[in-house]
Amino acid sequence: MRTALILLFLLALAALPGALLPQRQLNPGKTAEYIAAHGWWGELLDRAQFFEVYGSVWFSAIYLLLMISLVGCLLPRSLEYVKAMRGKPVLTPRNLARMPHHRKSEVDASVDEVLATAHARLKGWRRVEREEDGGVRTISAERGYLRETGNLVFHFGMLGLIIFFALGKLFGYEGQVVVHANGSEFCNAGTFAYDSFRPGLQVDGTELDPFCVKVNSFTAQFAANGQAEVFRADVEYQSGDDLDTGTWRPYELRVNDPLRTEGERIYLLGNGFSPVFTVTYPNGEVRTQATQWQPVDQATMLSEGATKFDPPGVTDEAQRRTQQLAVTGLFAPTAILHGKVLSSARPEPNRPAVAVDIMKGDLGRDSGRSQSIFEIDQSMVDSGRLKRVARENLELGQELRLEDGTKVRFDGVQRWVYLQVSHDPAQTGVLVCAIAMLAGLGASLLIKRRRVWLRVTPVSGDDELRRTVVEVGGLARTDQAGYGEEFTRLSRDLLSVRKGH
Repeated sequence: MRTALILLFLLALAALPGALLPQRQLNPGKTAEYIAAHGWWGELLDRAQFFEVYGSVWFSAIYLLLMISLVGCLLPRSLEYVKAMRGKPVLTPRNLARMPHHRKSEVDASVDEVLATAHARLKGWRRVEREEDGGVRTISAERGYLRETGNLVFHFGMLGLIIFFALGKLFGYEGQVVVHANGSEFCNAGTFAYDSFRPGLQVDGTELDPFCVKVNSFTAQFAANGQAEVFRADVEYQSGDDLDTGTWRPYELRVNDPLRTEGERIYLLGNGFSPVFTVTYPNGEVRTQATQWQPVDQATMLSEGATKFDPPGVTDEAQRRTQQLAVTGLFAPTAILHGKVLSSARPEPNRPAVAVDIMKGDLGRDSGRSQSIFEIDQSMVDSGRLKRVARENLELGQELRLEDGTKVRFDGVQRWVYLQVSHDPAQTGVLVCAIAMLAGLGASLLIKRRRVWLRVTPVSGDDELRRTVVEVGGLARTDQAGYGEEFTRLSRDLLSVRKGH
């Protein structure tokens, strides 16, 4: 048990970085910001898995050792507990005066009357009555066995919690996806639908529970100081039979208030803006696109990103790679300018503006390598295959013109929400074990284990006097206070028996 307690302390200590540091599975953007802001220290923490605490090797090793230790101490304790429950209370000691609690008196009542009072007073106690030489009668009684029951329930609940936690990691999964809040839909049809997906060890992503979510709008309310007060997404969803009937059910999705459907939990994790750009090419063709940009300042929602365009009507691959466009830079919901440097005063889109660089050339989208939607491939810039051809600050409705006649206009802004889908088939088991742990802990802390012995000795003499010596001894099996008062009341009742009562 000492080993288990040490490991439990280490487990709690190991969980602290998960509460103090951003975790990649919950907020990849915040994690990336932290690593970038702390340089070599952030990179060292990343290599040591401090941003993925609960899936790290060292955290897993601690709870596996804790589980082994718990099993090793619970099995023998359970066997001993069963033996103790089946056994009888111990014999009455010969010298009760040596007990921590002791009282002795002679009463005006018979042995049977004293024993009748004792039986009534010790109702609910595990007790056994014995007869000794000379007509002496004894009672051994014990109470508080549920304390040990609570102790075992607590530790078995902890063991179950670890097991169900491991099962959840084996058969659960989590995925994140960005959805525009303009009626766009997301369906849980496979891993390809997610921006990032973390399957359990036994999940291959081919048999996900089907459901669809449509994000109709997003509302954010802020206090006067810019502090967020309400984040709310009005969504509709389909699951189960609704997918066959085409029925959409409304739901108001809030932070920490997930949508639960078909064994999935859908969380609202974040939000942001997608600037809308329209590119008009020299031949008159028009392309409009809204791509989500990543917030770099959560207080003002100043965002950065890259909106990328392929040239229309160009079939030659080599030519197309020289005419791709990317609109990169900063977006400010409530723009303020310090000279020509754009910043944002508040997170609401009161005066949206962008500070953009127009990049033209090869975006590297055909290289076969994955590419972030939030930025351009810097290697293309370094090699000279992607060049900046314009830089400008644009307010809503303004446009700039490139040398070849191409126009880039800032047309507006859309909201997007960042959703997380979590599937954990073991969450009910985790809840049951957590409740069992609390109940067991309460029982082990509140219930006192104590024993009491009663020796009733008849006094020789006139039978009509019926005098009896009553001796009571008590022992608390725990260090908790309170048994002294209970023993005083109990012994007072037993030593105050009178003839005929």
